[in-house]
Amino acid sequence: MPQKAVVLIVEDEPLIRFDTLDALENVGHSALEAANADEAMVLFRNHSDIDIVVTDVNMAGSMDGIQLAQRIRAMRPSVRIIITSGVVHLDPMLLPANTIFIRKPYTHEALLASIHEFLA
Repeated sequence: MPQKAVVLIVEDEPLIRFDTLDALENVGHSALEAANADEAMVLFRNHSDIDIVVTDVNMAGSMDGIQLAQRIRAMRPSVRIIITSGVVHLDPMLLPANTIFIRKPYTHEALLASIHEFLA
Protein backbone atom coordinates (compact mmCIF):
# COMPACT_ATOMS: atom_id res chain seq x y z
CA MET A 1 0.00 0.00 0.00
CA PRO A 2 1.40 3.45 -0.88
CA GLN A 3 2.54 5.71 1.91
CA LYS A 4 0.10 8.41 2.99
CA ALA A 5 1.08 12.03 3.55
CA VAL A 6 -0.18 15.08 5.38
CA VAL A 7 -0.47 17.73 2.66
CA LEU A 8 -0.99 21.47 3.12
CA ILE A 9 -2.73 23.04 0.11
CA VAL A 10 -2.15 26.79 -0.30
CA GLU A 11 -4.43 28.09 -3.05
CA ASP A 12 -6.41 31.33 -3.23
CA GLU A 13 -8.95 30.00 -5.75
CA PRO A 14 -11.60 28.15 -3.65
CA LEU A 15 -12.74 25.74 -6.39
CA ILE A 16 -9.19 24.60 -7.11
CA ARG A 17 -8.43 24.32 -3.39
CA PHE A 18 -11.53 22.22 -2.61
CA ASP A 19 -11.09 20.06 -5.71
CA THR A 20 -7.46 19.36 -4.79
CA LEU A 21 -8.44 18.63 -1.18
CA ASP A 22 -11.01 16.07 -2.37
CA ALA A 23 -8.54 14.43 -4.78
CA LEU A 24 -5.96 14.01 -2.01
CA GLU A 25 -8.43 12.72 0.59
CA ASN A 26 -9.96 10.29 -1.95
CA VAL A 27 -6.63 8.44 -2.17
CA GLY A 28 -6.06 8.46 1.59
CA HIS A 29 -3.87 11.50 2.19
CA SER A 30 -4.71 13.93 4.99
CA ALA A 31 -5.12 17.47 3.70
CA LEU A 32 -5.09 20.89 5.31
CA GLU A 33 -6.03 24.03 3.41
CA ALA A 34 -5.09 27.69 3.40
CA ALA A 35 -6.27 30.51 1.13
CA ASN A 36 -2.95 32.40 1.36
CA ALA A 37 0.60 32.16 2.69
CA ASP A 38 -0.26 33.88 5.98
CA GLU A 39 -2.91 31.25 6.79
CA ALA A 40 -0.49 28.57 5.64
CA MET A 41 2.22 29.73 8.04
CA VAL A 42 -0.22 29.52 10.98
CA LEU A 43 -1.16 25.96 10.01
CA PHE A 44 2.47 25.03 9.34
CA ARG A 45 3.57 26.23 12.79
CA ASN A 46 0.69 24.35 14.47
CA HIS A 47 1.09 21.04 12.57
CA SER A 48 4.49 19.42 12.90
CA ASP A 49 3.22 16.43 10.89
CA ILE A 50 2.97 18.24 7.51
CA ASP A 51 4.97 16.26 4.92
CA ILE A 52 4.22 18.18 1.72
CA VAL A 53 3.14 21.73 0.90
CA VAL A 54 1.38 22.44 -2.42
CA THR A 55 1.35 26.18 -3.09
CA ASP A 56 0.30 28.50 -5.87
CA VAL A 57 2.78 31.28 -6.73
CA ASN A 58 0.42 34.25 -7.09
CA MET A 59 -1.85 35.05 -4.15
CA ALA A 60 -2.84 37.94 -1.96
CA GLY A 61 -1.17 38.44 1.40
CA SER A 62 2.23 39.32 2.78
CA MET A 63 4.14 36.82 0.60
CA ASP A 64 3.80 34.80 -2.59
CA GLY A 65 4.22 31.04 -2.97
CA ILE A 66 7.95 31.25 -3.65
CA GLN A 67 8.56 33.26 -0.47
CA LEU A 68 6.35 30.81 1.43
CA ALA A 69 8.37 27.88 0.07
CA GLN A 70 11.63 29.54 1.12
CA ARG A 71 10.33 30.24 4.61
CA ILE A 72 9.02 26.68 5.04
CA ARG A 73 12.32 25.26 3.75
CA ALA A 74 14.24 27.38 6.28
CA MET A 75 12.00 26.23 9.15
CA ARG A 76 11.76 22.54 8.23
CA PRO A 77 14.18 21.41 5.49
CA SER A 78 12.64 17.93 5.25
CA VAL A 79 9.23 19.18 4.07
CA ARG A 80 8.65 18.59 0.36
CA ILE A 81 7.18 21.43 -1.69
CA ILE A 82 5.14 21.48 -4.89
CA ILE A 83 4.80 24.91 -6.49
CA THR A 84 2.07 25.56 -9.06
CA SER A 85 1.39 28.47 -11.39
CA GLY A 86 -0.59 29.19 -14.50
CA VAL A 87 1.03 32.59 -15.00
CA VAL A 88 4.69 32.28 -14.11
CA HIS A 89 7.14 29.88 -15.74
CA LEU A 90 9.78 29.10 -13.14
CA ASP A 91 13.36 28.12 -13.82
CA PRO A 92 13.86 24.91 -11.80
CA MET A 93 17.24 26.30 -10.68
CA LEU A 94 15.43 29.09 -8.80
CA LEU A 95 13.37 26.66 -6.73
CA PRO A 96 14.35 25.57 -3.23
CA ALA A 97 15.73 22.02 -2.87
CA ASN A 98 13.19 19.17 -2.83
CA THR A 99 10.70 21.23 -4.83
CA ILE A 100 8.65 20.23 -7.85
CA PHE A 101 7.02 22.77 -10.20
CA ILE A 102 3.68 21.90 -11.84
CA ARG A 103 2.14 24.17 -14.45
CA LYS A 104 -1.56 25.06 -14.06
CA PRO A 105 -4.02 23.84 -14.96
CA TYR A 106 -2.71 20.53 -13.63
CA THR A 107 -4.47 17.19 -13.47
CA HIS A 108 -5.03 15.31 -10.24
CA GLU A 109 -2.91 12.54 -11.76
CA ALA A 110 0.05 14.92 -12.21
CA LEU A 111 -0.25 16.19 -8.64
CA LEU A 112 -0.63 12.70 -7.18
CA ALA A 113 2.34 11.46 -9.25
CA SER A 114 4.50 14.25 -7.79
CA ILE A 115 3.38 13.39 -4.26
CA HIS A 116 4.08 9.71 -4.92
CA GLU A 117 7.56 10.63 -6.24
CA PHE A 118 8.28 12.43 -2.95
CA LEU A 119 7.05 9.49 -0.87
CA ALA A 120 8.90 6.80 -2.85
